[in-house]
Amino acid sequence: MLEWKHSLTNSPADKSKNRGGRGSKKQVFESYMTSEEVSHGLKRGELIQGQLRINPKKYHEAFIPSPDDTRDIFLDGIVARNRALNGDIVVVQVLPREQWKVVRSDTDCEGASESDTQRENTVQKAQMKTARTPRPDVIMEDQCSDQDELIRKVQNTTLTDTVITPLTLSFVCQVVYIVEKKHSRAATGFLKFLPDKPFAMFSPVDHRVPRINVQLADCPEDFCSRPGDYTNTLFICRITYWAADSNFAEGQLAKTLGQAGEIEPETEGILIEYDVDFSEFSDEVLGCLPKNLPWTIPPEEMRQRRDLRKECIFTIDPATARDLDDALSCKQLPDGNFEVGVHIADVSYFVEEGNALDAIASQRATSVYMVQKVIPMLPRLLCEELCSLNPLTDRLTFSVIWKITPEGKILSEWFGRSVIRSSVKLSYDHAQSMIEAPEKMFSAAELPPVDPEHPIDEIHQAVLNLHSIAKNLRSQRFSGGALRLDQLKLSFTLDKETMMPQGCYVYQYRDSNKLVEEFMLLANIATAHHIHRRFPELALLRRHPPPKAKMVDELQELCDQLGIDIDLSSAGALNKSLNTTLGDDEYSPARKEVLTHMCSRPMQMALYFCSGVLKQEQFFKHYALNVPLYTHFTSPIRRYADIIVHRLLASSLNCGPHLGLSTQQVQKQASHCNDKKTLSKRVQELSSELFFGVFVKVSIRERIMRQNKTSITGLASFHHHKVGKKSELTLVWIPEDPEKPPVEQVISIFTLVEVQLKADSAPMKYSAVLKRPEENEL
Repeated sequence: MLEWKHSLTNSPADKSKNRGGRGSKKQVFESYMTSEEVSHGLKRGELIQGQLRINPKKYHEAFIPSPDDTRDIFLDGIVARNRALNGDIVVVQVLPREQWKVVRSDTDCEGASESDTQRENTVQKAQMKTARTPRPDVIMEDQCSDQDELIRKVQNTTLTDTVITPLTLSFVCQVVYIVEKKHSRAATGFLKFLPDKPFAMFSPVDHRVPRINVQLADCPEDFCSRPGDYTNTLFICRITYWAADSNFAEGQLAKTLGQAGEIEPETEGILIEYDVDFSEFSDEVLGCLPKNLPWTIPPEEMRQRRDLRKECIFTIDPATARDLDDALSCKQLPDGNFEVGVHIADVSYFVEEGNALDAIASQRATSVYMVQKVIPMLPRLLCEELCSLNPLTDRLTFSVIWKITPEGKILSEWFGRSVIRSSVKLSYDHAQSMIEAPEKMFSAAELPPVDPEHPIDEIHQAVLNLHSIAKNLRSQRFSGGALRLDQLKLSFTLDKETMMPQGCYVYQYRDSNKLVEEFMLLANIATAHHIHRRFPELALLRRHPPPKAKMVDELQELCDQLGIDIDLSSAGALNKSLNTTLGDDEYSPARKEVLTHMCSRPMQMALYFCSGVLKQEQFFKHYALNVPLYTHFTSPIRRYADIIVHRLLASSLNCGPHLGLSTQQVQKQASHCNDKKTLSKRVQELSSELFFGVFVKVSIRERIMRQNKTSITGLASFHHHKVGKKSELTLVWIPEDPEKPPVEQVISIFTLVEVQLKADSAPMKYSAVLKRPEENEL
């Protein structure tokens, strides 16, 4: 990783007592409270602590969760955020009533978004703005001095966007302290030369990060004489200071990445900005790995484990996977039942608690998957060799083995350390072919190398049996109230030499994927119950809070207005509603995708936690899975949380060392895993967006070269307004026949439109241009 030249110098506890803005220079932001003031304010219920989320599309809007975590509290404008950045843990204060704002209803507004060039004036506007401010998610009648009263006010708020009133009195909430700077303070962006200024202006690509003044001495040597040469150059800059009397932060350039729009510079910028450690593993870390290669399992270790090497065990993974951390087995018993096994790579055998390898794994917390590469949590020798359940090779595993009926009823359960020898490495395509052709005799040429001890038809039958049991397990889960929100996932085909995108497609989630998922879920649930029984105060579990109540209410209201029969009262009810066909034409699947996306918005993130921290077990529940206990056990190669779970499991079975962690230490690691999981998910999304942007640009450039085709124009005007919860966009098109009147088109949710992708002049930017409708469609 880069070593930054300076650390951040403005600490959360601003020592200045100029709280009212007195001094030689007018303060833009309030000085921070002291830690003592914050501590007392939180105890008295006058302050609220939470994680700041800034809207990436409207960067002047920010939120923190309400104290009861059922809805969001709104922070209006950049001044209210008081120099906190996205993801920071902050403390906010509801200001006295005389400082509340008059907010105009937003039911009639033009749909124009703020441009990048307007950002310099945003802070000043935020200080004066009263009208056309987005309505806050929570509106209170008066200030509350007690935490319980504050929660009650938030829970009982009834004034929402549906209230027909031109003006609303809304509270003002502002950040008074930053508990923890979760944001990396690093950003990718561009340098702008400012004549007669001793500094350049750095404009981050992410508008949630402020503009940054960079001293000219820190810029490239010829930047002042040839600023135009750097117009399209992508830099990394880190904020080093942000004074209370300045609209802009101060910072230093850390690195010149290269040309904007190129995959590798953009990728490196994403990784640095989201604090992903992609450096090479140190010699100290690599020194923790086995020295004698090729490595073999020591005889004393073999004697302590259940030997499963003669069993028919196999892996099912994406065709390109190199870190194989889970395998399956399925053997029919004489009584007609099955012995089903889930076998997980025993990473904890190689990663000893407290050494340098453990330290770097706990810090990285997760592997980060991008379109063209993986940033591994562990060294490749472990990921791809020693721990990977490669075929025809002896490997150490942790196994869960059930005796199970064909209908999916569990009769018995066994946990333990084991040794396996995978018979074959199947891809999802291989397994899908077996499921779709149950009577087919597959030839050796149609599959990867197979262990001669287990013929192909034996493996085929095992896959079919697993598929049959998995269907029953899945049916039971959903009839029992589980929810799955399937959203489209974009995948790419890449040129093997240039790694440039050649095509994109929607990833197909098929029966083979569902087969693996069911048994991984079963293993995770079983492990959660086991470690919680043995370590009720120390178990690392994973909970999924229910969706935000206010957002659910608003979604229900919108669906009612649209005439959509949907039940949002529980996870199971929602799942049943989503599987009710929305029409019977060719666009029904598209309508379901739109509705699924709408339903995903109120959902919260699943979180790791230590069972000793949350005292009430009703908060342990996993909302989407609708199970009381859940954890992660099945992917220790790529998730550090799973390694902790393996250690807990080994300790509970007396086949591993005692876990030397306290409840507080497990909770701290759980929180860190949550942070890294969130960041890695965002990095994966940005990588996909990057490749799609490149694909669009290349495809459209080639199309224009071939056809010299330009985008369709003819839009005269547009107007956005809301009818209750339903947004509508009215477009007026210039008629093709001058003798005819303008053509009006109304667009709302589920309206079928045709768009044309258009590459913009800015790097990596593209847009979907609405095509003019045919008159007979209106």
